[in-house]
Amino acid sequence: QVQLVESGGGLVQAGGSLRLSCAASGRTSSSYAMGWFRQAPGKEREFVAAISWNGGIIYYSDSVKGRFTISRDNAKNTAYLQMNSLKPEDTAVYYCAIRMGSGGYYRIGEYTDWGQGTQVTVSS
Repeated sequence: QVQLVESGGGLVQAGGSLRLSCAASGRTSSSYAMGWFRQAPGKEREFVAAISWNGGIIYYSDSVKGRFTISRDNAKNTAYLQMNSLKPEDTAVYYCAIRMGSGGYYRIGEYTDWGQGTQVTVSS
């Protein structure tokens, strides 16, 4: 089993930046893709970004493309989400998750292990 711990969330003004981290421990392997998802109050969890095991494939949702950057450091078993030009509508709990295999990176059901989430609040 893999444990995922997110950090870096907080309160920021619109236009500001935050960097989220997701540290994996336990039965870790570099051969998994990592994804970031978010869930706002009253809404379903949605895909934000994903990165393949070697960083060669990256996907973003349209709502964050050009503002967010996903990356990973396999030596540290850690993934990152750099969030710039934050908007109030980015307010949500952000979750990281991992999955084996390839394809369908945006599909929530493909991910097998999830972190507990970190709150991001963007004030207007």
